[in-house]
Amino acid sequence: MGRKGVCCCCAALRPRYKRLVDNIFPEDPKDGLVKADMEKLTFYAVSAPEKLDRIGAYLAERLSRDVVRHRYGYVLIAMEALDQLLMACHSQSIKPFVESFLHMVAKLLESGEPKLQVLGTNSFVKFANIEEDTPSYHRRYDFFVSQFSAMCHSCDHDPEIQTEIRIAGIRGIQGVVRKTVNDELRATIWEPQHMDKIVPSLLFNMQKIEDIDSRIGPPSSPTGGEKEENPALLAENCFRELLGRATYGNMNNAVRPVFAHLDHHRLWDPNEFAVSCFKIIMYSIQAQYSHHVIQEILGHLDVRKRDSPRVRAGIIQVLLEAVAIAAKGSVGPTVLEVFNTLLKHLRISVEFELGDRRSSAGSATFSTSSKESDERIVQNAIIQTIGFFGSNLPDYQRSEIMMFIMGKVPVLGTISQSLDTSHLGDLGTRRIQIMLLRSLLMVTSGYKATTVTNALPPPFLDPLLSPSLMEDSELRQLVLEVLHNLIDRHDNRAKLRGIRIIPDVSDLKIKRDKISRQDVSFMKKHGQQLYRHIYLGCKEEDNVQKNFELLFTSLALTTIELANEEVVIDLIRLAIALQDIAIINEDNLPMFNRCGVMALVAAYLNFLSQMIAVPAFCQHVSKVIETRSLEASYFLPETIFKDKCNLPKSLEKHEKDLFFLTNKIAESLGGSGYSVERLSVPYVPQVTDEDRLSRRKSIVDTVSIQVDILPGNNTDDKIDNTEEITFEALKKAIDNNGLEEQEKEKRRLVIEKFQKAPFEEIAAQCETKANLLHDRLAQILELTIRPPPSPSGTMTITAGHAHYQSVPVYEMKFPDLCVY
Repeated sequence: MGRKGVCCCCAALRPRYKRLVDNIFPEDPKDGLVKADMEKLTFYAVSAPEKLDRIGAYLAERLSRDVVRHRYGYVLIAMEALDQLLMACHSQSIKPFVESFLHMVAKLLESGEPKLQVLGTNSFVKFANIEEDTPSYHRRYDFFVSQFSAMCHSCDHDPEIQTEIRIAGIRGIQGVVRKTVNDELRATIWEPQHMDKIVPSLLFNMQKIEDIDSRIGPPSSPTGGEKEENPALLAENCFRELLGRATYGNMNNAVRPVFAHLDHHRLWDPNEFAVSCFKIIMYSIQAQYSHHVIQEILGHLDVRKRDSPRVRAGIIQVLLEAVAIAAKGSVGPTVLEVFNTLLKHLRISVEFELGDRRSSAGSATFSTSSKESDERIVQNAIIQTIGFFGSNLPDYQRSEIMMFIMGKVPVLGTISQSLDTSHLGDLGTRRIQIMLLRSLLMVTSGYKATTVTNALPPPFLDPLLSPSLMEDSELRQLVLEVLHNLIDRHDNRAKLRGIRIIPDVSDLKIKRDKISRQDVSFMKKHGQQLYRHIYLGCKEEDNVQKNFELLFTSLALTTIELANEEVVIDLIRLAIALQDIAIINEDNLPMFNRCGVMALVAAYLNFLSQMIAVPAFCQHVSKVIETRSLEASYFLPETIFKDKCNLPKSLEKHEKDLFFLTNKIAESLGGSGYSVERLSVPYVPQVTDEDRLSRRKSIVDTVSIQVDILPGNNTDDKIDNTEEITFEALKKAIDNNGLEEQEKEKRRLVIEKFQKAPFEEIAAQCETKANLLHDRLAQILELTIRPPPSPSGTMTITAGHAHYQSVPVYEMKFPDLCVY
């Protein structure tokens, strides 16, 4: 009896909070928490909040002991009691209790028992959802970040347990994020050491289900219960929530681990998972931070620039998806940076392609050819990205990008920020030109400028029409297609596709507006450049059918968008000059090219005659086309561009009825009010400074230019220089009146020429003559002028040694004007 009394006395001496805590534990843990005693403990804790820390410490002590002894039933009861106390108490004294609570959660997570880890995670999630009145800045969650991240990578042998632990780890990370990211003063969660654990853990679970989906097929939309049971969907939601809470200062820390994960697991090729990740990132972050992600992708592309082509293509594809989303919102100051980086990598890809080609010269292997094709994949991906980004920009930014890309194109004789291609050679330079023009074609697609002057400013038009971009058939095609994108403001190009004789142009339902003053001014300033480009483009030997089709479309679009009466006359003169190219054949063009030019002229004049609707002109054109269809069908596009076409041996024996005649056209247009005086002046293309610098054959060498071309001169009016000298001829030569009449006639013709001929042609002729005189004078000066002898002598080399032979001053010969 004495011993029992002593025990009862000792028990009564224990603190009340310990007795209340002990009472909530039943004798058999299967009975669960004693609710009546739990209510007493809760009431005591609320009434005496200063005891909370002691209650928490005692509960933690009991829980630690039960965990060691594997009495998991009592562990469940202790955690349930902690959860209820935590939810019931919201006072300042709860902070010490939280420390004990987190200590107990850490004990559960450290145990290797999956049930206890899940139990601890559930308790932590409940705690994370509680909003504290004041933050606790000394509290850190480093251990929980590490432990939850490790749980996300669980590799338990039982798939169900593995999935359960991974879900618990993801929910734990989600709880840490919710508990920490709201307070800017407690931003330790955004530190790189934490992000390097959290982000890869989430991506790891997203990636696993991505692999399963790729084998099974597209997943169906999950329900709420499935989201809780699916680690991938839960990880994706957590990842979205994390990115949505990211701010300006910590955005990069959240994105960089994504690159490390994709690199480590080699997920750039194939890149389906990488694309899906960055779509999630771009749609989850705030729109004003999109340019941060784009900058990170560009930086990573620079880091991986030496990797395999497929890896670089995968990164560029990810950039395309990111840019497609960012272009609809704010892209910040990265517009030019995106294009500059992409163009730099385009040049690098061309260098790799050419380097592989040189290294495999003479030994064509499969691996080398496949590597070249992979580089083409990279180049196509870059071009697609440039085009998609450019097409989503507003017009004012797109015009800047057009100028930027055009400034990168290597053009002879221009000092610009073009890509350095000196070490690539002619083949590399041409490849770069083609790639940049393809990029430019993508950017200009869908561009609608109010005036052609805005679409084709001189700094853009001059390099675009440069002879340097005419040295290859594909280059010329790209230049013409870029012009079509910028000139065609009413979407008429699709109706003009293909070169053909159009029976009735009205069936095409062509849209056009009245020519504006700005467009008229543009044609006065730059019309000769367009005519010259078309003229020279027809004289190239490597032209194929597509070149002729694009040339026809260029002439037709110029007629629709930019042609007034003056431009119509210039276009007819250009067409007649093209016909003369085929007939005279000073450039020794192949017969296919000559017939192709004739077919181009026929198709265009047929289109032009119906557009201006002058009956006499239409009749003349129709008559020539009809005669050709009967006697020389190879002068028509429907015949010459067939696979098998019988070409003539020569064009000299053809009748005049097969050609379009200037005098007939002048008569037909003159009756309708057109000023046809300039039709008698042959078209002569402008000569530019680049023609003299270019390696190509100069226009001066190919076109006979004479300054004293008189209006209306025909071959029949030419004076025979071998006229026989007779008495009558001498008498006429002595007669002063005859000389005066000839001088008057000559002056009249010169004045008439300067009144009627266009200014551009007069300037071109005068400039050509001046250039010829200047070149001849330079040759003469080079032959005549020699450096004077020097008193120091001249150097001669004998037996490998240099010797100087001095000349005395008194023996030197000076010019007479220098001696007095």
